[in-house]
Amino acid sequence: MASPLETPADFATHEVFNQPPPLENVNFFIGDRALQEAVEREGAAHARASLSAFGAKVGSAEVLDLGRQANAYLPVLKTYDRFGHREDRVEFHPAYHRLMALSVEQGLHGSPWEHLKDGLDAKPKPGAIVARLAGTYMMTQAEAGHGCPITMTNAAVPALLFQPSLAKEWVPRILSRSYDERFLPADQKKGVTFGMGMTEKQGGTDVRANTTVAHPVGAGGPGEEYRITGHKWFFSAPMCDAFLVLAQAPNGLSCFLMPRFRPDGSVNAIRIQRLKDKVGNKSNASSEVEFQAASGWLIGEEGRGVRNIIEMATYTRLDCAVATAGMMRQAVSQAVHHCSYRTVFQKKLIDQPLMANVLADLALETEAATALSFRVARSFDRAHEDEAEAAFRRIMTPVAKYWVCKRAPNLAYEAMECLGGNGYVEEGIAGRIYREMPVNAIWEGSGNVMCLDVLRALAREPEALEVVFAELEKARGASTAYDGALDALKDAFADMGSLEARSRQIVEQMAKLASASILLQHAPGFVSDAYCQTRLGRDWGDVYGTLPVGADVRAINERARVA
Repeated sequence: MASPLETPADFATHEVFNQPPPLENVNFFIGDRALQEAVEREGAAHARASLSAFGAKVGSAEVLDLGRQANAYLPVLKTYDRFGHREDRVEFHPAYHRLMALSVEQGLHGSPWEHLKDGLDAKPKPGAIVARLAGTYMMTQAEAGHGCPITMTNAAVPALLFQPSLAKEWVPRILSRSYDERFLPADQKKGVTFGMGMTEKQGGTDVRANTTVAHPVGAGGPGEEYRITGHKWFFSAPMCDAFLVLAQAPNGLSCFLMPRFRPDGSVNAIRIQRLKDKVGNKSNASSEVEFQAASGWLIGEEGRGVRNIIEMATYTRLDCAVATAGMMRQAVSQAVHHCSYRTVFQKKLIDQPLMANVLADLALETEAATALSFRVARSFDRAHEDEAEAAFRRIMTPVAKYWVCKRAPNLAYEAMECLGGNGYVEEGIAGRIYREMPVNAIWEGSGNVMCLDVLRALAREPEALEVVFAELEKARGASTAYDGALDALKDAFADMGSLEARSRQIVEQMAKLASASILLQHAPGFVSDAYCQTRLGRDWGDVYGTLPVGADVRAINERARVA
């Protein structure tokens, strides 16, 4: 019998307090000052209304939960049907398809190429690439994995243009804003997506070691059908409607368009062996496949496969940098939001000097990554009409991809630590971001490959280095630390013999100086000063939270807060 002094209230132990509200139902565009400024600065101000509407959509509780579901309910390989017939299908959760539909409706899969509706020689619209990537930056904050086929579809277009006969057939299908998940021949669908297959077990990055072979069905040649036999060790998004693949033709390594269905409506002989069990990127199906005399159509000439598919890889590398910056933004947003509500030792975490320093350091890194990525995006928009921008693009794309993707995993970890135990549970987004971060550093060329690509580009085009230096000179005089670092970078190129061994150091300095240049010219002084002092002015390590005493951490954190 209960004591008369005891009441049910005495046992009510579960009162939730001192916890932040979920960071949802926010506008990822309006709430991000650095992104808005980058869009304006880099030539896509015309897209503000569309980006604002999209930012509200992807920042909604509904879409953020779609991201959770797509990573909780993973793709499933259906190799055979119940009667034993070969199927080679991948089944996705409905949340994945809804995310794909949102991205396609916004044009993230191909909007920069919509001018091609007026003919393959039509000129692109100004700022179209920056506008698309601003949408990518925001969508990645809700869910990154489905961005793999979205990125590859957009990047397939410039490679397809090497073969006009195939481009005329496939580009209009890509440009549709209707996502069609059905497993049907492309001519029966409302829209299509593209994937790619380059790496093999024995070669990896060294695609010239590929053993997959292609034999012409008839006389062969550009645009003609071949039968392809071999394998691919990493074959992402195998439910796409077509793929660009590399295979050894009679005259060397070549690039082919390989559809899921042959023209007669039969399923092409792309055999999915298994799905990769990856560290992150869970919503996206990556697979191992075998080609059993699968049909493919040659893009360009035989033996030009690397040149043709590298155009696709160039665009995907830019997406890697921008999408990573977007994930960095989400990680920092979550940390700042949490610390703005959480009280520890009678004070909000964000008002604790050491925590404020950590948050501000993370915010600086994220704004720099955003500024650099979108500056490179502008060079893509203008490369067709400005040779200096084209040269800048060739050098700075691998620079940006290398540095932004290298900085991201440690930033994600530090941001997760700001959330304490709340960051280390699967219900939140922090753990998913942390696992997702390494993939962009690995995909489309690891860090060493990016550094070597910079050196190769400079060897082919030495004058491009002067284009980069001319860009960096624009900020000279605004910071003593910046000026000293720029002079040191120029000196670093004096000894060409040891350049390869030092290339990581050099590419890192190029990235930090390019970021600093943009911040010095366009960001508030409290941002650019703190960035230059720490990244350029002293020996700054990998541990965040070491901003100098004079840094205006309160202003930096307020700028980073989701408005």
